[in-house]
Amino acid sequence: MDMNEPKPVPFVWQVRVYWEDTDGGGVVYHSNYLKFFERARTEWLRARGVHQSALEVTENLVFAIRHMAVDWIAPARLDDLLDISVHSVNASAARLTFTQAMHRAADGVELARAEVTAVSLDAKRFKPKKMPEWIRTEINK
Repeated sequence: MDMNEPKPVPFVWQVRVYWEDTDGGGVVYHSNYLKFFERARTEWLRARGVHQSALEVTENLVFAIRHMAVDWIAPARLDDLLDISVHSVNASAARLTFTQAMHRAADGVELARAEVTAVSLDAKRFKPKKMPEWIRTEINK
């Protein structure tokens, strides 16, 4: 990559932390970070014209998480507005690898980061299935 090229701008989706997202002390429960990362990935796909509910019907294709590594860095708390980003995505024939981060919008503090691998599966058999070319084209834009 040319060092003078601008870095790609990450996709950012925002979510507010509600009481239901927290433990008794107002801190986001750890599993809810996974939900927030998932929603941002879904919105990233949707912004590229890849609607997962339609894929199952039109392409007999679903995505499933194969692997996830998460670093929890600082707590998100009740009423925080969070910026959940998708920084980079690598698409192969049947695999998507995402790099994501979560920041508190008010001060930019990084709260968590994740490396996520999703695979494309035949929706009926749950066996690996190659993604149609149009999906890889949209994802790699």
